[in-house]
This record gives sequence, C-alpha cells and structure tokens, in this order.
Amino acid sequence: MQTRPTRLTDVTYNAATQCFEALVTVQDGEQMRRYACAIEAPITMSFRDAADGLSRQALRRHAQKRGMSSEVLRHVPAQRAGRRSFDPLRWLEEVMHLPGRDAA
Repeated sequence: MQTRPTRLTDVTYNAATQCFEALVTVQDGEQMRRYACAIEAPITMSFRDAADGLSRQALRRHAQKRGMSSEVLRHVPAQRAGRRSFDPLRWLEEVMHLPGRDAA
C-alpha cells in the first residue's frame, strides 16, 4: 500500500453525536484533496488514536474515489502585461507639462 501524507485540521469532539470530526487533507503527488471525516468514539479516546482513525478514513475515501471532497489547486499568478514600472518623479514632471497648467 502506498503511503500518502495527510494533515488534520480543526479536530473537534462533537458530544451530540459522540464523534471526533476533522478536515483531513490528503496529498497525492501534486494533487491535494480535503475530506470531512468523522469517527464514532468515546471522548476518552486518545488524540493519537482518533487522528489515526480520521486519517485512515480519509485515505480509504481517497483510494476509492468516493464521497465528497474538495480539490486544492496551486495558485498560478497571471501573466502581467509588459508595462514599465511606475516612476513618481517622472509622472510629476509629465503633470507639470500638461496644457492649461500655466498661470494667467
């Protein structure tokens, strides 16, 4: 079985449903997917055991390609148009030479 890095965020215990819940990010090469996971467990369960269960659930869902997930895409900055950089002194000189700037 291939291991994939996982990251858990916002791990909470929902007392109403008696579940540990977390948002688990699974990295698969360049692709990252997030899964909302929940496991039924008593509040006395250790955090390590809860984290392992949440991670296993996310990896299982990722391998089966089932369930709802969100894909995290890397931001690629847009290509900027070729413009010269802004020079405030040059701009002021141009403003001073505009027509209609002479005193009467």
